[in-house]
Amino acid sequence: MGVSFLNLGAFAFAATIPVVILFYLLKRKRVIRRVSSSLLWQKFLAETQANAPFQRLRNNWLLVLQLIMLSLAILALSRPFFPTKAKPSTMQVVLFDASASMKSTDEKPTRFDAARHEALKLIDSMRDQDQMVVLVAGGHTEVKQSATSDKSALRRAMRACAAQDAPTRLLDALKLADTLVRGQGDAEIHLFSDGAIDDLTELEKNRLPVVYHRVGKRGDNVGIVALDVRANPDDASQKAVYVAVLNHSEQRRSVPVELLFDGSRVDGKTLELPPGETAPLVFVANPRKDGVFTVRLSVEDDLAVDNEAYAVSAQPRPVKILLVTRGNRFLEKALRAANTELSVAADVTGPTSAYDVVALDDVSPAIWPDANLLAIHTFNTNLFTGWGKMEAPPIVDWKGTHPLLRYVNFDNIQVAESWRVEPAAWGVPVVESQQGPLIFAGQRNRQRIVWIGFDTLQSTWPLRISFPIFMANAVDWLNPAAARNAQYRVKAGDAFRLAVKDATPEAEIVMPDHSRRKASIDPRSRELVFGETAQCGIYQVLVGANSSTFCVNLLDAAETKTKPREKIEIGKFAGIETSAARKANLEIWRWFAALGLAVLLFEWWYYHRRTV
Repeated sequence: MGVSFLNLGAFAFAATIPVVILFYLLKRKRVIRRVSSSLLWQKFLAETQANAPFQRLRNNWLLVLQLIMLSLAILALSRPFFPTKAKPSTMQVVLFDASASMKSTDEKPTRFDAARHEALKLIDSMRDQDQMVVLVAGGHTEVKQSATSDKSALRRAMRACAAQDAPTRLLDALKLADTLVRGQGDAEIHLFSDGAIDDLTELEKNRLPVVYHRVGKRGDNVGIVALDVRANPDDASQKAVYVAVLNHSEQRRSVPVELLFDGSRVDGKTLELPPGETAPLVFVANPRKDGVFTVRLSVEDDLAVDNEAYAVSAQPRPVKILLVTRGNRFLEKALRAANTELSVAADVTGPTSAYDVVALDDVSPAIWPDANLLAIHTFNTNLFTGWGKMEAPPIVDWKGTHPLLRYVNFDNIQVAESWRVEPAAWGVPVVESQQGPLIFAGQRNRQRIVWIGFDTLQSTWPLRISFPIFMANAVDWLNPAAARNAQYRVKAGDAFRLAVKDATPEAEIVMPDHSRRKASIDPRSRELVFGETAQCGIYQVLVGANSSTFCVNLLDAAETKTKPREKIEIGKFAGIETSAARKANLEIWRWFAALGLAVLLFEWWYYHRRTV
């Protein structure tokens, strides 16, 4: 298959070749000088005495070099390329997976750099009428370059792309790419990824024209995939730090794990991890102040970002609870056992801002509490619609993964009667019967609510061990301090939110790399929303004279599993296979330009060597 040219008009510059030769045919114009003897100048006398303006063309290497350089320049201007049988595309969407796993160093310097190098080749294959879009899928989908034929703009956009510390949210990116190529029969979506991506079941029927460019060579990585800090069950004054470490490699690894508090080493252990296994680890610490725990792995692997994780730790204090009840000794005893300061009343008579949690037991108060709420057999039409009664509803399902149901099950529990409601958008059913939810939990207008539809005294639940365990879980989940601790642990790419009491127009954020960002605060909601969390580490928030700290972590097993995938699953019956190496109309003018420059430099050296 021969070479073709995109700019045949450049060959018109070949007319300059005879001009160069002509300069070498012309005789030099001599300057007359008096000399004492012409003995040494005999061979030049004929030329000075000749009348003809031209001379015979001699063998001159400078002429040869200049002709070669001119020929290479003409070839470069003509833009030669190798044509192929690849189907041309009028629209190409380049989609970069910019997730944390693309920072792996099995490709040099990183997978993302290798992906960008391959993507730049697509720009060279574009025809003048073709267009390209550049998308980056990290914590959020970002349009780096809208549809254009400007190759320089596309190259600048690709060079501005970078991998993040966040997990991939490729679903949204592919949905956006689908809207860009829909209706264009020859359009293509070029996905550059290692395949460590989220669920794409929603796209099973879309038939996207995706070309999957797999990046990466191996999966040699060890990482932290879970981190939690809680009160030590054996001593509430201490902290228990729970860690899970995954060995995603093909060999057994001995992994030293360190625990630090505010940068100072607290403890260290060594984990022996079989290949492909996840192992738990628990540290016990006794910090005397609020601070930040850091868990660090001392291991050499392909991905560094998951070798550290951070968690804000606050000093424990009893939870202040107001119990509004007509008399329920089982409930009162369970709440007192959960490290609480319990006050008991018959009704809500005023503001409840002094309490962390209000528990309503089979009462409908005249004043609805504004604190976090445990509502048991409480009727309120603002919470749900479609109120009714259920007689002896059997418990058919419960969500064991919800924090409220840690170590709790509902086997052999009978309920005499319960309210029947329609599930609301502000929460999720935690325990369900066939007719509707029995326990419902969620957040409504910044107020956390646990709603139990039945009177616990009209059930067998208080006689089961699960009852005090559930109440302890509910106190922990409703405790504002626990909610704040969870709020200060952010997954990379998610927004950090902070309610602000003072009327402050903006906040300042100190990033993990010590750079600073300004963030505006909505004056109506008085809430700070900060979305630039694509970098893992410790952040400091400065609002007026107040300061707080939050941490951003990866903690994603899919990103820690860095082995590239040959196929990306899209539902049960569809997938995207990695593409073979695809040739394109590759322009080679740069090679001719580089050779021309090399000849020019050699010609310069050769000329000065002769004249020295």
